[in-house]
Amino acid sequence: MHEIIKSVGIDIGTSTTQLIFSELTIENEASNYVVPRINIVDKKVTYRSKIYFTPLLDQKTIDAEKVKEIIEKEYQDAGMKPEDLSTGAVIITGETARKQNANVVLDTLSNLAGGFVVATAGPDLESVLSARGAGADKLSKEHRETVANLDIGGGTSNIAVFQNGILRGTSCLDVGGRLIKIDENGKIYYIFPGTKELAKAHGIEINVGDTAKEETLMKVCELMADQLAQAINKEPADEMHSRMYTNQGKRLKEEPVINAVTYSGGVASVYYEGEPADVFAYHDVGVLLARAIKNHPVLKTVPTYQ
Repeated sequence: MHEIIKSVGIDIGTSTTQLIFSELTIENEASNYVVPRINIVDKKVTYRSKIYFTPLLDQKTIDAEKVKEIIEKEYQDAGMKPEDLSTGAVIITGETARKQNANVVLDTLSNLAGGFVVATAGPDLESVLSARGAGADKLSKEHRETVANLDIGGGTSNIAVFQNGILRGTSCLDVGGRLIKIDENGKIYYIFPGTKELAKAHGIEINVGDTAKEETLMKVCELMADQLAQAINKEPADEMHSRMYTNQGKRLKEEPVINAVTYSGGVASVYYEGEPADVFAYHDVGVLLARAIKNHPVLKTVPTYQ
C-alpha cells in the first residue's frame, strides 16, 4: 500500500542556502507478519527555492536570524507550513559547518523542522551525500568501474569514491570558490589562511586589500586544481598536500585506481555550464577555479561524466 508524504531539504552551505520541497511515495515492501520494510518508491520535487548567498555577520558567524527569514519566506512562497511536512532534513555543510555558531543556527531552525534530521554534515557524510546526489555510485555500478565525485563548493571539496556501486573512500580538502572573496570595488577582503599559505609556498603573495587581478588569482586556482589532482592520486603529492585536508583529514588510498570522475557543487555548475562574462560576478574565485579544473593538464585527461 502506497502513501505519499511531504518532505523538505534545507542546505545551508558555505556559499549558498537553498530549500527543496518534495513528495515522497513510500511503501511497505515486507510481507504480512514480518517487520515492516518501508522504502521510497517514487519522489517528485514540488518546489525549489531561489539560491541565496548564505548570510554571515562576519567571517566566523552565520546570521541565524537572516537564515530563518529566508526559510520562512520560502515556506510561504511554497504554500507550506511546518505541520504540513512529515519528514525532512536541515544540514549545514562545507566551511559553514565550522562557523562558531552553527549549532545556534540549527536550534533557531528547529521549530521549522520539527523532528527532522537537523545536523552539521561532517566531511565524510557530506562527501557521500553529494556523490550519491551526483549519481557517482550508480555510474560506477553501471560501467563496472571506479568513479570519484568531486563536490566543489565555496569552502571545501568533498570527494567520495565508488567502485561498482560500493563506497571505497572519502576525503575533504580546503579547496573552494569562496576561499578568496572580493568586494564590490574589486578588492580582496577575505583569504582563507590555508589558501594564503598555498599561494605563498609557490611564491605568490596575496593580501586582503589587494586589487583582485585575474592573472594572479588564476595562478592560485591552478594550484588548488593541482591539489585536487593529487587528492585523486593522479599526480604525486607535494609538500603542501597533507596540509590541505579539512580538519586534519587523510587522503584517499591509492587503490582502487579511479577511472572516471563526476563534479558537483557550485563550482561544478560553472564547469559544466560555462563562465559568466565577469569572472568575479560572484565576488569570489569560483569561476576561475572552474576554469583551472577544466583546463588542468591532468584532470582533463580523466573521463568525466555529467
